[in-house]
Amino acid sequence: MTERSLRTTRRLRPAVAIATALATAGTLAVVTASAPVAADMPTAAVALGDSFISGEGAGSYQNVISHQGVSQGFNGWNGDNRSGFYCHRSANASIHVASLPGIDARFNLACSGGQPHDIAQASRARPNGRYVASQIDQLTVVAQTHDIDVVLIGLGSNNATFTFGQLASKCVETFLQDAWIGWWEFWAGPWNKDQDPCSNSDFPSASARAAATAETVAAVRQVLQVLDQIDADGEHRVVIQDYTNPLPPDFDSKFHTEDRRSDTRDKFRALGRERYAGGCPTHRASLGPAATFTAHLGSMVASVRSTLATEFPGDELVYLSVQRAFDGARLCERSNSPSGALATPVRFQKHPNGSFEQTMNGWDKLDLQQAASTCTGYYQTCQESLHPNAAGHAVLGQCLTAATTATMSTVTCSRNASSGAISTAQSGTALP
Repeated sequence: MTERSLRTTRRLRPAVAIATALATAGTLAVVTASAPVAADMPTAAVALGDSFISGEGAGSYQNVISHQGVSQGFNGWNGDNRSGFYCHRSANASIHVASLPGIDARFNLACSGGQPHDIAQASRARPNGRYVASQIDQLTVVAQTHDIDVVLIGLGSNNATFTFGQLASKCVETFLQDAWIGWWEFWAGPWNKDQDPCSNSDFPSASARAAATAETVAAVRQVLQVLDQIDADGEHRVVIQDYTNPLPPDFDSKFHTEDRRSDTRDKFRALGRERYAGGCPTHRASLGPAATFTAHLGSMVASVRSTLATEFPGDELVYLSVQRAFDGARLCERSNSPSGALATPVRFQKHPNGSFEQTMNGWDKLDLQQAASTCTGYYQTCQESLHPNAAGHAVLGQCLTAATTATMSTVTCSRNASSGAISTAQSGTALP
C-alpha cells in the first residue's frame, strides 16, 4: 500500500452500497446504507483464497464462523472435514505476520481447498465444500466496521477442473505403490494401481489451465467490483499471489538411492522409508513435471492480474510472484530434511487419532493401505502435507510486505539458496 493509500486524512464517500451477508441462504444481498466515514474506521488487511493463503500447514488454527453464525472449532480427527475449522486459518499465516504499517486489524477469510466458486457462492454448495459463507459475504461484514486497505488473494490451484490436493496425492501414491509393491503383486487385488512417476500428461493440459484461468479471472473480478462498492474510502491495494513449489528441482543426493536401489528399480522400500522420513515421498522423475506445473500456475496468476488491470485501470493491482521464495529450503533439498524446510512434510496417520507417523520403518503394504484409507476417509489427518509451514509463511509475509509498498505492477520475491536472505524486485508498469 502506498503512503497515499495509508495516509491519515482519507478521501471520504458520503454513502456506499454495503453488502450484507445472508448466511443462511449463502448469497449476497446488496442494500444501500450510510457508511461510517473512513476517518472514523480502523484500517484492515484481508486475505482471500485457498490453502496457500489461509495458512494450511502453519499450525495454530483458529475457529471459523459457519454459514449459520456458529463458531466451528476442532471436531476430532474423525470429524466431518467439511467443518469450517478445516479452512485451517492459521495465526501464523502471512497476512498475520507481514509488516503492514498503518493497518489496525487483519482478517484471514481464506479457506484450505478454496476454489473460485467459493468467492461469491457458499462453499457448501459444491461437492466437498465447507460450511462457511462465501468469501465475499465475509468480506462485506469486515467492511461494515473497517476501512479495507489491503487485500491478499491466492486462487487458481484449486478449481472446477483440477485441485492441488488431487495432483499431489497422485504423485505420492504412485511412488509409495512403486516402492512397496512388487511387479508380481501389482496384478492382484487392491495393488492394481499406477506405479509410474507423474509426467506432464498427469498435470492439467493447456485447455484445462485456460478454463481455470477464466474461472479465476471471473472470481477476482467479483472481488474488485464488490470492493468498489463497500470500501469506505475507495482506496485499497489488491495483491494477487501465485504459488511456490514445496519440492525442489532435484533431491539432495542422500535421497537418490538407498541399499543401492534407486526409484527406477522395482520395489525399493528402504528408499521409500528414506524419502518419507524426509517429507518427500515422490519419484525424482516427477519433480520436473511438478516444477512445470508450478510455473504454469505462476503464468496463470500473472494473466489474471494483467486482464483485470485492463478492466480496472484505476485499481492498484499487484502480481506477487513467490515461485523462488523457498529456494534452497524445499523438502529434501537438504540432507537434514524436513528440518529447516519451509514446507510441511508429507505425513500420514494410520488411524484418525492425532498420531502422525514420522517414519515408515517396519511398514508393509497393509500398513500403507491403512494409512491411505485414513487419509481418504479423514482428510484432516493428512491435508497439511506439502504446504508452507510457519517458517514458510514468515518468508511469505516478507514478500507480502514488499508487495504492499511497491510502486510497480509485479513483485518477485526470492530466497538466496545459500544464505537464506529474502530479496524482492519490482518490474512491469507503474501503479496508478
